[in-house]
Amino acid sequence: MSTPATASDRSSLSVKEKVGYGLGDTASNIFFQFINIFLLYYYTDVFGLSPAAVGTMFIVARFWDAVNDPLMGAVADRTQTRFGKYRPYLLWMAVPFGLLGYLAFANPDLESSGKLAYAYATYIGLMMVYTAINVPYSALMGVMTPRSEERTSLASYRFVGAFSGTLLISLSVRPLVRLLGGEDEALGFKLTMAILSVIAVIFFLITFATTRERIKPQPPEKDQSLRKDFKFLLRNRPWVIMVIAAILTLSNVAVRAAVTNHFFKYYVGDDGTPVFWFLDKTTLMLSSGALAFIIGIFFTSGLSKRFGKRNALMWLTILNGLSFIGFYFIPAQDYGFMLAVNILGNLLAGPTPALVWSIYTDVADYGEWRFGRRTTGLVFSAAMFAQKMGLTIGGGVSGWLLGYFGFVANEAQSDSAILGIRLMFSILPGILGIANGIILLWYPLTDEQVAKIEQELSQRRAQTEAATT
Repeated sequence: MSTPATASDRSSLSVKEKVGYGLGDTASNIFFQFINIFLLYYYTDVFGLSPAAVGTMFIVARFWDAVNDPLMGAVADRTQTRFGKYRPYLLWMAVPFGLLGYLAFANPDLESSGKLAYAYATYIGLMMVYTAINVPYSALMGVMTPRSEERTSLASYRFVGAFSGTLLISLSVRPLVRLLGGEDEALGFKLTMAILSVIAVIFFLITFATTRERIKPQPPEKDQSLRKDFKFLLRNRPWVIMVIAAILTLSNVAVRAAVTNHFFKYYVGDDGTPVFWFLDKTTLMLSSGALAFIIGIFFTSGLSKRFGKRNALMWLTILNGLSFIGFYFIPAQDYGFMLAVNILGNLLAGPTPALVWSIYTDVADYGEWRFGRRTTGLVFSAAMFAQKMGLTIGGGVSGWLLGYFGFVANEAQSDSAILGIRLMFSILPGILGIANGIILLWYPLTDEQVAKIEQELSQRRAQTEAATT
């Protein structure tokens, strides 16, 4: 359990603090989106690994990464420093985070077996450091303020930051790779990631400097066993539903993102020629979608108040899944219609991440209210475990399916390979997205119940403060 909120706790967070917190997810998404959108393409078309080998590597590395998340959450929950529980990890892990990101795309001159070993080592290392900084970062939102409404606002700032990172990656990576590498695509990726790594490190340090933890922990309880924490977590029904939804969400994200470059290179026929300003077809699609996503985020609060968090999240997710499926029926030459459908789908998806993470803070409150034990880091890290499992499934399937359909890098693709790429870009992620929306029908907490829980927790904290003074 936590100590009572002070008067400052109950006040609104400053815009400076919200923006500072949001920059942390800009840093995270610089890497997350670079990896999701470009890593499979980099490994197959630049580094020269087979898609099946990459698929297996994704399964192994991401499964190990997913296992680390709950462990990191438990460690963070038990951390006690003058900076708090979660903030210090932003300081400690920022530089290793940037260094491992650079090394993953450093492209050393190795034989085939050496390249695969290097890919395993750097990718696993990067994901472990990502966990060590991103789990505490996510949990930090749960202790910056006790107010559910304020957390929804904070989540909106977070995801403006997140998808500003997405926009940065979508808009800049392919042009920077061409600018810095010329005909040498490997050099272009290496130098581009070097620049972006420095930016990510700086942003995480700003987040550390501008945020504060306000919900303070009580002295450790006698029974602090991790086993008991997990037992309570598994009895937290809202968390269980959100975990299933998270697996479905990130599976569809991983599959679609992994073949985005393949879809536009081999199906649409993007040869890198600019079609608008300096943007080629792939970059224009990615950047316009990211911009639409950011615009969609600003509708989060209104939709949440109008329909409730769960209902808004459910219907937006289903409609976004339908937009994915629509891509299967758009001819390769109808690029303008693709742009329009992509912008609509991203507008619909824009509010969903902020709603999801705001709901997780409600889930953490529910756990404290129901079981008398606040394990914010474990709630968030276990949720991230589910998301990583989704990435594991989606990432592995994407590599295996490319191999199954007969994909050969940098060659004219067979009809079978083109079909596989189209299915992976549209039908498969669309089905997963719709299933995610349907699962949310079983999420039990209404906004009215959340408000009641918030009020009762506030009273408990006030009573605890009175008893200890």
